[in-house]
Amino acid sequence: MNGADTTFVLVSAFLVMVMTPGLAFFYGGMVRVKSALNMLMMSFISLAIVSVLWVLYGYSLAFGPDTGGVIGNLDFIGLKGISPESLTEKGGIPVFAFVLFQMMFAIITPALMSGALADRVKFSAWAVFLTLWVTIVYFPVAHWVWAEGGWLYELEVIDFAGGAAVHINAGIGALAAVLVVGKRIGFKKDPMRPHSLPLVMLGAALLWFGWFGFNAGSALAADGTAANMALNTQLATGAAMLGWLIYERVRHGAFTTLGAASGAVAGLVAITPSGAAVNAMGALLIGVVAGAVCSWAVSIKYKLGFDDSLDVVGVHLVGGVIGTLLVGFLAVDGVGGLTQFGKQALGAFSVMAFSFVVSWLLAKLVQATIGFRADPDDEAAGVDQAFHAETAYDFSAVGGSSLRERGGPSATPGAALDETLTATGSDRHHDSKVEA
Repeated sequence: MNGADTTFVLVSAFLVMVMTPGLAFFYGGMVRVKSALNMLMMSFISLAIVSVLWVLYGYSLAFGPDTGGVIGNLDFIGLKGISPESLTEKGGIPVFAFVLFQMMFAIITPALMSGALADRVKFSAWAVFLTLWVTIVYFPVAHWVWAEGGWLYELEVIDFAGGAAVHINAGIGALAAVLVVGKRIGFKKDPMRPHSLPLVMLGAALLWFGWFGFNAGSALAADGTAANMALNTQLATGAAMLGWLIYERVRHGAFTTLGAASGAVAGLVAITPSGAAVNAMGALLIGVVAGAVCSWAVSIKYKLGFDDSLDVVGVHLVGGVIGTLLVGFLAVDGVGGLTQFGKQALGAFSVMAFSFVVSWLLAKLVQATIGFRADPDDEAAGVDQAFHAETAYDFSAVGGSSLRERGGPSATPGAALDETLTATGSDRHHDSKVEA
């Protein structure tokens, strides 16, 4: 056993775990106050569900011996045949360390989708959809991309830490689910501003911190590849933030904190598949392109008419595609070129096609059986109270009664505060003030 590499992989797994709570804060701050707890829970529940599924059969389907290039078999069901002494064939780290590390990827991928469905789905239905999606979509795609025998792995598609398997997969799956569930009540009519930008910035900071484990840890060794990936992660993220803010300033006249946080995430997404294969200049280029293009992409949902609540499509799908494709040209050491670009395009668009179709069918199944969409009254009053019997903030000690009076006799404190924020806050640059 290689003790140094084992420690590195375990610490990286812990960092990736922090990303899911970070995502919860990032998304939780972006929604209206009456949906804040529900948004946090939609990420947190993935930690519970996917951890269990991963051990029962997920690891075996994703990394078990290949079956036809598309899925693993069930040789490792329940982690059968794996002991603390079992080591990986390459690198000499315990298989359990690899299982834990990859578990964290499986956890955060469906959680990324939750932001697109904010404010309007049943929590129980989301849990069912998450279970189905990670089983039927994520586990097979992870096998395609990362497991020996997987057809994209054998084609030598570069996806070092999850551009296709994680971000494109989640982004296009989120779009499919949004098209089934439909738009929020008041979409393009009512302002739907973030209720807590400090929470958004905190979440972005935790994501940025944890992403070093996500990206560098994918080297599975404390070596030069990991160091290059870590450096490129920082460079691309900084460049993407600048690219987003510059575009935002030119197009909309302001440098927003929400734009800074979103730009950072766009850069993290774009460098994920490519960072180990490019040099520092390539990382900067990928970052600035991702920042500017994703800033543009988040605004077109209003023109196209789909309600991706928190811009999962514009950031994760678009950013994932940018990083996956650009590495075809920017990869160093003789790897990049038209041939590699063609492989990258095939990998990206095959994942998009599979994930979109299956995600749409799964969302339709949930909608037709138990119902995916929340009741309109619950959506209007706030899904926090409807599904969790809680509110994110206690307003009773800070003038809660006056807020209720302002919101009307049936309004919840959260709904009343939403009205207050609407009257005093500022829009995201692409919100209804500009586009609608």
